Amino acid sequence: MTLDEMLKLADDLVFAKTGQHLTDLQEKVVWGTIQGETYEKIAEDFHCNESYVRDIGSKLWHIFSESLGEEVNKSNLRSAMQRLQISLFSSNSLQESVQISNINFCEKTRQPPDIPSSNSDYQQPPTENHELSEMPELGVFYDRTSELETLKTWILQECCRLITITGISGIGKTQLTVKLIQKIQHSFEYILWYNLDHASSFTEFKAELIELFDPNTDSELIAKKGKRLKPIKYLQKHRCLVIIDNIHYLFCGNQLAGQYQPEYEEFRYLFKQIEELPHQSCFLLIGWEQPIELAEIRSSNPKFKTLTLRGLETTAIAEFFRDQEWGADEKLINIIHQYQGNPLWLNIIANFIPEIEDFGDKIIENNTIFLPQSLRDNLQQQFNRLSPTEKQVLLELVQQEQPVNLAQLLIRGQIPSSDLLNVLQSLLRRCWLEKQDHLYCLPAVIRQYITDLNQIAPPQKT
Repeated sequence: MTLDEMLKLADDLVFAKTGQHLTDLQEKVVWGTIQGETYEKIAEDFHCNESYVRDIGSKLWHIFSESLGEEVNKSNLRSAMQRLQISLFSSNSLQESVQISNINFCEKTRQPPDIPSSNSDYQQPPTENHELSEMPELGVFYDRTSELETLKTWILQECCRLITITGISGIGKTQLTVKLIQKIQHSFEYILWYNLDHASSFTEFKAELIELFDPNTDSELIAKKGKRLKPIKYLQKHRCLVIIDNIHYLFCGNQLAGQYQPEYEEFRYLFKQIEELPHQSCFLLIGWEQPIELAEIRSSNPKFKTLTLRGLETTAIAEFFRDQEWGADEKLINIIHQYQGNPLWLNIIANFIPEIEDFGDKIIENNTIFLPQSLRDNLQQQFNRLSPTEKQVLLELVQQEQPVNLAQLLIRGQIPSSDLLNVLQSLLRRCWLEKQDHLYCLPAVIRQYITDLNQIAPPQKT
């Protein structure tokens, strides 16, 4: 019996049971198994996770076992297919199609399954297990080609377990993730997009995640059983992508970045399980902050990554604003630079400047940083989360015209050196501070906001 004939029989069995032909990966699992390849080799050839391949194989062996009335596994697949062919031939050797056990086997020429090249995107057929009702619409998307490719590599090739996407409000974190999901969603059996807010709880999140895998699970039962129903078990069994947006709501305000609120400590425990226990799933965390412990984990675990979004390149965002009546291209470039390539801030300015007519032209010509109320409100939300010591450091920095180093801050400030280092790291994580060549400085919009907020005198030259 040839390999093609065995693969054809496998396809007929799966089609009779599920109504669908073998996917490319299922074909590769059957093809590789018949040729004696290991799951590790099959996964390597197909550029995917070994545990995911094992799960695909297990489901196939279950289908074959039920269809043939005998136990079929990786070690006896070839002999089971040979016995099936003998049975078919004996029952009707002259017919082109034979009906046995309600399974119709038809003549069909199969080719060896295509293995994706290392620079291609493997995609499984869509499933019905994607809960994306809370995922926002994409809207206008600015070029983030390099960031998209980085995330796809981390998720599909490096099989990272947890990725945080951070950046100041309006920079495009959620939009980038929506675009990413549109490109990679068919590589996952299950996907959950979960939006955190002030009223969210771990029990609610766990219920949504478990109900994704088992829609018949009673949410009240989940709450009653508590920790005995552990999401990690499902993440180990299935290839799953979980997106948690607005992750900053897990953390305390008026403290350094990434400090959990007491009621959200169970999320910390889940993230620790994601780090320590074997599984085949991936978490994407989106927000202004990230869990503080992830900085330590990243240094020792390559499966944990952080992508900090910065302002868009001028060429990427300029096209969208060219239809605004802002004059020559150099003026447009100046505005994009002033507002740090932040899409939300630039949209606010684009909508505001036409309303103030001649004054708007003066803002453009004089390189003035103007903060409309909606932009102030956006910054205020994040400013309110800062700790008192972070606000103190910002006040120190806004009074300096030039970037300063750590020694200069220690001389001018009242904060002990160990505390100051922690504060600076927290502000850097929140993207309220920039560091260049060991010098700290404030982004222009942040500087203007702090200045306006405190009505500070003009900066002093150092």
